[in-house]
Amino acid sequence: MSQPDAAREGAIRLAARLKPRVNTLARAIVERQRAEIPGFDVLPEEMRDVEIAATARHAIRGFLRHVQGLPDIDIGVFRERAAERAEEGLPLVQLLRGYHVGAEVVLDTLSELARPGEHAALQSLTRMQLRALRAVVENVTEAYLTGLADQQGAARELARALIRGDRPAEAAARHGLSLEAGYLVLSVRAPEPQTPVAARRLLRWARARLAPLAEGRLLVLPEDRGGYVLLPSRIALDAVAEQLVPRPGSALSGDATAPIVGTATADSPGGVPAAAEQAHRIAAVAQAPGLHRLRDVLLEYHVAAATDSAPELGALLEPLIRRPGLAATVAAFLDCDFDRRRTAHVLDVHPNTVDNRLTRVTELTGIDPRTARGVQLLGAALTLHRVAPAGPAQAGS
Repeated sequence: MSQPDAAREGAIRLAARLKPRVNTLARAIVERQRAEIPGFDVLPEEMRDVEIAATARHAIRGFLRHVQGLPDIDIGVFRERAAERAEEGLPLVQLLRGYHVGAEVVLDTLSELARPGEHAALQSLTRMQLRALRAVVENVTEAYLTGLADQQGAARELARALIRGDRPAEAAARHGLSLEAGYLVLSVRAPEPQTPVAARRLLRWARARLAPLAEGRLLVLPEDRGGYVLLPSRIALDAVAEQLVPRPGSALSGDATAPIVGTATADSPGGVPAAAEQAHRIAAVAQAPGLHRLRDVLLEYHVAAATDSAPELGALLEPLIRRPGLAATVAAFLDCDFDRRRTAHVLDVHPNTVDNRLTRVTELTGIDPRTARGVQLLGAALTLHRVAPAGPAQAGS
């Protein structure tokens, strides 16, 4: 018998000693996963003690068939489990770690069962196990990501149907999803200036923060400046604010790249389009990062909603927009409650420069931003400039 044939025969004999221990090994795998994988204990009992053990037995028996040269068992079981785990929200890293733990238990047991002179057989089985593990991990990862993409695509389609008022009940039924009695609608946007990539990053940050509150009932629809998040209306707004308003010392605390979030409530699925429009406008007129309700920006929101006077009011800024620094100086002056020194600090210029610029604004527009009427007119014009040409109708298109 040649050396390769002898090694293979030795591998078959060594692997055969596992056969009577399949059930014991499956239980050992579950116990080791319980000890080594964070969050394993919070999984449903049936999944831990029945489903995972059954999958482990299936994998061990498949490995034994592979060693004997028999046709491999259907790997579709692992793909099906992966898709289910994606739907249930189990992290992929946790799923894959479970398969690696299972392979380690099998190899540890083979090492214990190996007799003197069976080093080559054990080495051969180790290579087979590693190749089998690689095939399983590749299939599991692909199935998980495919299932996750399908799930997210369905949720996105439902969010789009709700926000546009485009037969959301039909979209929900088509994907086996259910509608909430009402929705808390958030419009998440990045402060100026931000690239679409940075805006999507903020939306992902908000989604990750809010996901635990929603318990799988969160819907997201991205757009260029950020996007929309829909939560069940039963979730308290204070709880949402606690997640989205950065705490002192957190990664986004005091950071201009923290999101601006407008919020409105829809009492029914049919009310979502109006709530989305309101949340979008609130986020558009709000200037500071954080969570904003209608009452927080009531004056700006009311001014921005005007239509017939908007062109003439917006035209007040045209002489300033063409001259760098003037519109920004007016905005900073209003934000700083007419304090020229604070304004100068924000703009990183001398206070006299602020005075000179405000004088130039008066010359160009005929409106003095240091008067009550000037504050009202220029503040309203700046609000209109911030919201144009926004509109949620383009979201997710």
